[in-house]
Amino acid sequence: MSVSEERLAAYADGELEGAERAEVEAAIAADPALAARLAAHRALKARLAAHYAPLAEEAVPDRLAALLAVPPAAPAEVVSLAAARQKRGLAPAVRRWAPIAGPALAASLILALWQPWQAGVPEGYARGELAAALDTQLAGDQPSGAPTRILLSFARTEGDLCRAYRSGAEGGIACRDAAGWKIERRFALDGAPAGQFRQAGSEADLMAAAQDMAAGGALDAEGEAAARKRGWTQP
Repeated sequence: MSVSEERLAAYADGELEGAERAEVEAAIAADPALAARLAAHRALKARLAAHYAPLAEEAVPDRLAALLAVPPAAPAEVVSLAAARQKRGLAPAVRRWAPIAGPALAASLILALWQPWQAGVPEGYARGELAAALDTQLAGDQPSGAPTRILLSFARTEGDLCRAYRSGAEGGIACRDAAGWKIERRFALDGAPAGQFRQAGSEADLMAAAQDMAAGGALDAEGEAAARKRGWTQP
């Protein structure tokens, strides 16, 4: 049974139920590679939770709290969507998000306003899992079998910090600026088809490109850890 990354991530987050959950569990039990992918998802989730926990503990700034405040309104007619769906002969809607909709929605609004990389990321910048890996993973300490592997980190001549990465058959170099991780170079690796934005190459070509961009040597483990703590900015 083939399990997509999206379905595996949903399983890791506890979002699958019933037969769908049982199918994924059976596939994991029968496939060590799939079990390793699950472990990588869970490790990344744990790293993100640890990385952003201090933000969750901070008081919400007044300007953001004001945006979430809802002024009292006149009583309105309450319409039961479940009753309306039943009357039209439609199946009940899935309630996967119902128990956490209130607090989760408020938290997501705050994070979207407070952390620009989560919402409105400009074109050409890393998003989703890649952005999370660039933010949190260290080249010398990352889960084995992680979907994205950080190869090295370095400072380039312009002064900003950059990271070379590999994700499946694609690799690249991303540099951190105020908007997020801007992808400066993309490579189609292992014979993968090149395109308008990806040049054909190997991991050696990727490392050579990083060396050409670097102002000095790659950051060591201590330098990477310090850079992550600073949010990938120069001291």
